[in-house]
Amino acid sequence: MPASLRKLIGAILLVILVMAYPLLAITAAAAILPGSSGLGQLVFYLVAGLVWVPPAGLIIWWMSDRTARTVAR
Repeated sequence: MPASLRKLIGAILLVILVMAYPLLAITAAAAILPGSSGLGQLVFYLVAGLVWVPPAGLIIWWMSDRTARTVAR
């Protein structure tokens, strides 16, 4: 797959992730958090705030130009 196509697909996936994940997190918070303690809310938002990072990192890794990395070695 050409690098430019891989980057286009990855950029589209990142935009979808960044738009859809907060909606899912808010929906989960509305279902889980009512009546929970402040500590429970803190833990939820800490976890929810970091869960999207590994999938975004995988998308960025997939988008990266692997030929430039292998030539540089």
